Amino acid sequence: MSYARTLRCRKCGQEYPLKPINLCEFCLSPLEVNYDYKAIASVVTRETIARGPASMWRYRDLLPVESEAVDLGTGFTPLVRAENLGRELGLDQLYIKNDCLTPTYSFKDRVVSVAITKAKEFGFETVACASTGNLAASVAAHAAKAGVKAYVFVPSGLEVGKLVGIAIYNPVIVTVEGSYDDVNRLCGKLVGKYKWGFINVNLRPYYAEGSKTLGYEVAEQLGWRAPDCVVAPAASGLLFTRIWKGLDELSMLKLIEPVNTHMFVAQAAGSSPIVNAFQAGAQHVHPVQPDTIARSIAIGNPADGYYALRVARQSGGGACAVNDDEIIAGVKLLAQTEGIFAEPTGGVVIASLKKLVASGMIKRHEMTVAAITGAGPRTQEVVADMVRSYAIQPNLESFEEVLGLKV
Repeated sequence: MSYARTLRCRKCGQEYPLKPINLCEFCLSPLEVNYDYKAIASVVTRETIARGPASMWRYRDLLPVESEAVDLGTGFTPLVRAENLGRELGLDQLYIKNDCLTPTYSFKDRVVSVAITKAKEFGFETVACASTGNLAASVAAHAAKAGVKAYVFVPSGLEVGKLVGIAIYNPVIVTVEGSYDDVNRLCGKLVGKYKWGFINVNLRPYYAEGSKTLGYEVAEQLGWRAPDCVVAPAASGLLFTRIWKGLDELSMLKLIEPVNTHMFVAQAAGSSPIVNAFQAGAQHVHPVQPDTIARSIAIGNPADGYYALRVARQSGGGACAVNDDEIIAGVKLLAQTEGIFAEPTGGVVIASLKKLVASGMIKRHEMTVAAITGAGPRTQEVVADMVRSYAIQPNLESFEEVLGLKV
């Protein structure tokens, strides 16, 4: 059974039935799932969670699904004690939440697993999404598992590695001239005409809930405690806000102590509307035109930007933006210290973390978690300069001559 009761407007509080809708009719603000937390508290304990599967679905009672999950084995990814990187940056307790190790190599599998499950419950035979690449791959994979048709809409010029990673699951791929924001606007129009489950439009309230599981896992893997600091990337801002929500829910259910986690949002300087607003002391996020190699988070008009801004401020956290050179350096630093090859978004997180520590916003002694949300092989061209080799003849003499070694 599900403990989800209604959809509720984040702004005015108006409630709606659990249907495929995402905006309030009265104020046009986003809807989110409302739960019966009293009922959840009566059945959920640390022990019941521990008896669940080693996946995000160990937290099923905190997710808005009724039926059997469409699950590829997502979640409970490693929380790595990053001692080498910590020494490099000046942190005594640094952890990497490595969501590169999901079925389609990004955290999007968390949100899509929930959204596709709801799509099936609502009777949709076709699902669709707007994506910068990772979401499209996840939707295509889960649609294949669920036996439904998938249409994925992506900006033109997407990296070849991402396109191959989408195409292998055989969805209908539609490339749209323009940015992600153009793609998203198109999908907003299509949802009114086609009876499809649009993962990040009419299914967005359910999709959003999948992100909470990253926060749940971090707390459980830390021995049922919230970290002092979290550094997470923001595209739409949804993941950032849901990590916070996940920690807050665990505290509400008395599974962890009251949360005093400082949330730090990381963006690429070429697409940093949330960071811009934070640093300007603004109350609202103003759209920008994205221009960055971190294309997975290149959203100029973030749907949850206002809420991400609010979480950063209310948690006593902050915001940081880094340029493309710093992003590439961050990708390399993570790989060369911890053996984790992340996409440019991971470079955004590591480069931002480096700046935040250097500025004193994150202190040496604070237990810090950096969220790495996507793997690097699909975007490997950004670090192609790392390929250096020594050409030798197949004999010992040539090896020693070229490399200058002697036995």
